[in-house]
Amino acid sequence: MPPRTDETAAPADTPTADRAALRIAVLADSDTRWKWGALTARRLSGASESGTAERPVEISGLLLRGRATPTPRQLAEVGEVGVDAGRVREVTAVEFLHTVRDEEYDVVVLALVGGAVQAMLHGLAALELPRRPVVVTGYVGVVYEKLADGLLLRHGADVVLANSRHDAARFRAVYEGVGADASSVTEAALPFLGGEPHRAQEGRDTVVFAAQPSVPASRADRTYLLRRLVEHARLHPGREVLLKLRSKPGEHTTHIEELPYQRLAERLPGGLPPNFRLVYGHMGEVLDRTDLLVTVSSTAALESLHRRIPTAVLSDLGVRETLGNHHFVGSGLITSWDHLDGGVRPEPDEEWLAGQGVAADGSYASAYDTARARVGELLAAGPLPRLAPYYTPATAPGYLPGILARHHLGPDGHPLPGAVTPRETGRVRGAVRETVRNAARGAYRHGVQRVAPVIRRMGEL
Repeated sequence: MPPRTDETAAPADTPTADRAALRIAVLADSDTRWKWGALTARRLSGASESGTAERPVEISGLLLRGRATPTPRQLAEVGEVGVDAGRVREVTAVEFLHTVRDEEYDVVVLALVGGAVQAMLHGLAALELPRRPVVVTGYVGVVYEKLADGLLLRHGADVVLANSRHDAARFRAVYEGVGADASSVTEAALPFLGGEPHRAQEGRDTVVFAAQPSVPASRADRTYLLRRLVEHARLHPGREVLLKLRSKPGEHTTHIEELPYQRLAERLPGGLPPNFRLVYGHMGEVLDRTDLLVTVSSTAALESLHRRIPTAVLSDLGVRETLGNHHFVGSGLITSWDHLDGGVRPEPDEEWLAGQGVAADGSYASAYDTARARVGELLAAGPLPRLAPYYTPATAPGYLPGILARHHLGPDGHPLPGAVTPRETGRVRGAVRETVRNAARGAYRHGVQRVAPVIRRMGEL
C-alpha cells in the first residue's frame, strides 16, 4: 500500500515524491496523541501553519489498534493537522513494523503510551534495516505522574521531545540517574499551541471548564465539579458557561472515562440553566471565544496560557499528585470555585510561564528549531546505529517481556509465532478479512468501553 499523503505533499507517482520528499510515518493510539503526533511531524518537517515546507513532505497516518483507537468523529474533531483523516488507517503493532520495513520512511513519530513506544523500539531494532528511520517520541501534555516509568519506556528513541525547559531538565536527570544516555532529550514545546491572543469583547462573557476523562476519577468528585460549574452559571445568568468535553459516551480518548459528565448532567437535580451548555469540537475554536478557562489539570490550561486567556486551576479537591494540579504549584493559577464565584481572576507568574513552554512571550515560532536541526543532523549522518533502549532482557527481565508480549512481540523484538498474518490476495478475500476484523474490533471496543466499566463498578459495591 502506498504511503498516505497530505495536501502539501507531491503526488506519490511523481519523481519528486520518490526520495526528494521527506517521508514521515505517525503512529498514534488515541485522538489526543494523533493530534500531537501529526502536528509534531509537520513542525519537524519545517511545515508552517499554512502547510508549506522547504522540502516536499509525505505524512502517513497510522493508528495503533486498541481500546482508545479514535473514531472518525474524533479524528475530524481534532482539527487541521495536515493529514486527511479519511486516509488514516488502523494497524496492529506487527503490521506497523511490516509497513516501516516496506515503505522506507525517513522519520517515524511514535505518539503512543510508554509501553507501546518501548515495544515499537524493540520491534524496529529487530528489523535490522540497512537504512532505518529517525525515531521521535514524546508526551502529549503535562507530565505529572509516572515520570521515571514513562521516560524509561521511551528511552532508545533518537529524539525524546520535552515540551518545556522544565521538562527537559527533569528528563535528563532521570536518564542520567540510571546511567542511560540522555542525549536524545530535546527541548521543544507542545505542537498544537497557537491562535490569536485573548482580547475581551464587549458583550461577551464566557467561562469554559475543560473536562478530563479520568481526573478526577470518582463519581462524587466529578458530580461536585459539575454542580459547582452549574451553580456558577446560576450565579451569573448573563455569563455563558460551557463544559468542554473530550468525547461522547462510548468513545475513548487517551484515558478511560467511566463516568461521562453527560450522564451525570442528566441526573443533576434542578436541571441545567439556559446559560449552561455542553460543547465538543476543536479546543482552539472553543478558546477563540473563552474569557476564563477553568480546569483541574488539563493541558488545555497551557493552550489557554499561550494565548494569554485568564486561566484558573482548581484546588477544590485538593492539590494532589493524583489530580495533576500539583504541576501548577508556583504558577499563581491555583484557586477555588468560591473565589471564582466572587470574581477573582488568577494572574500567572511570568517566571513559571517561561519555564513551561507556553511561549506566551512570542517565542513559539522558534520552539522547534533545535528539534528540527537534530532530526536533520541524524538524517544527514548516514546509516544510523541499531536502536538501543535502556530496557533489555538483561536489564529488565521481569518487566520487558510482558510489555512486548502485549503487542505480540517476543523478548528479542521479533513477532511471536502466529502474530504475522500473511497478506491476502484478491479483492474478495481482502474485503472478507476486513469485514471480519471490523466486527471483531467492534466487539472488542464494546467490551472494553461498555462492559468492563460496569463490571468494575459492580466490583466496588
